[in-house]
Amino acid sequence: MAQSGDRSERRIALAAVAGAQGVKGEVRLKLFSDSIDSLSAHKKLYVGGAERRLVSVRDGGKTAVARFEGIADRSAAEALRGSLVEVDRSTLPPLEEGEYYHVDLIGLEAVDANGNRIGTVTAVENYGAGDLLEIEMEGGKTSLIPFKPGTADLDRDRIRIDPEFLA
Repeated sequence: MAQSGDRSERRIALAAVAGAQGVKGEVRLKLFSDSIDSLSAHKKLYVGGAERRLVSVRDGGKTAVARFEGIADRSAAEALRGSLVEVDRSTLPPLEEGEYYHVDLIGLEAVDANGNRIGTVTAVENYGAGDLLEIEMEGGKTSLIPFKPGTADLDRDRIRIDPEFLA
């Protein structure tokens, strides 16, 4: 991710390279979204931090199969294993009211109803039943809480939390 404090300059991970596919430089990708459309919408991506042009991407069953410019053989493709495939946050579509990107929540201050600091959002997880915010509280302890109205609300540039839900 970019090191700037401006959230619009961050990078968003869309996939991770799972390994090489064949001998011509294609890679298997583990997608972090529902389809390859999120990748194919971007011609300029960052793979392992290096800017690369996406030459092609196709559905590969449980994974996607992609080819990036400059990756021409299996050993070059295999060297990318474990690399994140990212885009600049600023290239993502604008959000509707009430929508958010996970990356925009990370780093936000968590406060109680009176505005007293509780901690910081360090991660957003989703195990299938909705988003969970990981809060690192003052003192280092962490807690996962549901990101839903009344429990944790986005209030401008911070998260207002009902302390009853903190473990």
